[in-house]
Amino acid sequence: MAYPDTYYKRTMADGATRGALSGTVECDAVIIGGGLAGLSTALQLARAGKRVAVLEAESVGFGASGRNGGFVSAGYATDGDDIARIAGKETARKLHMLSIEGVDFVRDNIRALGIDDARPVPGLMSVLRYDDAASLKAYAEQTRRDYGYELEYMDCDAVRSVLKSERYFQALRNPNAFHIHPLNYLRGIAREIERLGGLIFEQSPATATALSGSEKRVKTAGGEVRARDVVFTTGGYTGGLNGRLKRSFLPIATYVMVSEEAPELIASAIATRDAIGDNRRAGDYYRVIDDGRRLLWGGRITTHAASTAGLVKELRAEMVGTYPQLAGLRTELAWSGLMSYARHLMPQIGRMSPGVWYCTAFGGHGLNTTAIGGKVIAEGILGASDRYRLYEPFGLVWAGGLAGLAVAQLTYWKLQAQDWWRERAA
Repeated sequence: MAYPDTYYKRTMADGATRGALSGTVECDAVIIGGGLAGLSTALQLARAGKRVAVLEAESVGFGASGRNGGFVSAGYATDGDDIARIAGKETARKLHMLSIEGVDFVRDNIRALGIDDARPVPGLMSVLRYDDAASLKAYAEQTRRDYGYELEYMDCDAVRSVLKSERYFQALRNPNAFHIHPLNYLRGIAREIERLGGLIFEQSPATATALSGSEKRVKTAGGEVRARDVVFTTGGYTGGLNGRLKRSFLPIATYVMVSEEAPELIASAIATRDAIGDNRRAGDYYRVIDDGRRLLWGGRITTHAASTAGLVKELRAEMVGTYPQLAGLRTELAWSGLMSYARHLMPQIGRMSPGVWYCTAFGGHGLNTTAIGGKVIAEGILGASDRYRLYEPFGLVWAGGLAGLAVAQLTYWKLQAQDWWRERAA
């Protein structure tokens, strides 16, 4: 089974494998990519009675979908003001409501399909690393007014009562957000697709496509799928099959580590089961897992495949800088993964041409946006809605190639410097 060595693989509840495509398959829709976006699309189509086939180059959830931080919360990789500047205030409001719907979609699937091994835990704290109570209160009020969405304000004392660190000040707690075991969730979705009659082929990278006619054809080394609709849902591991898609986003690496079992030591620093993320553009994100026995900690981004061991040193320095009491907490396992980022930092969701769809570039905020992306693409294929058009202002713009990677890295360090100065000035 083609998975990297991660905590999620080691604790995977379902070890089923799926065969490669062999021969010719005819169906209504073929999805290229077996991650969260692809399986969410396939699920909705299968629920509507459509014959679907999923082609996955490795194993379902091999990429970012199966090795991320596990946070499920509303919003996108960029903020509402930037979305409104490009798409307009009303479209930005509708897009945010879709992101909330994506959270509900994941929660509802876990409940309805009995995916208990996804282990959902409620609560997400977004924490400031500088003193600015007024801005958080204003944001919470705006969110309540614009979206009917309640965020709980926590003052400095409340934050430090559960996060024993002098680096943190105020926070907003989102009780509607939650965190999960993403690989177990995704494999639960795969089981339901197959129960509904859908086909999922692993070790089946698409090698060629014929997309101009009413009947689309997608070839692999072992066979061919013929369908009326094709959906591209690959992300950071996208190859050269669709050049326009590949040029429209950048593969960005991020890093995660998991500690040894040390419940008492971890509890001396972190006395909450909420997921935690700080306010920096590329900040830390972490959560206690295994009923408090381990700590999962993620952060850092690079525009190339850097040494995971080297980045773990940086993650550990950040962890110990935040919680000196965790200096003795050993790291047991670490891994990296590639996310896809568009230049505008929004998902790329839409239709390329009749019968050719795309749903990708979730920018590290994928557990809710893959869900809603798959849902609206399925609605478009079914003719049930045209909600996918809300994402049209954020299309397949060129990401800049090698120059884009350089600019992204410079932008990252600029944002890091701005965060550093803001904290020092507070």
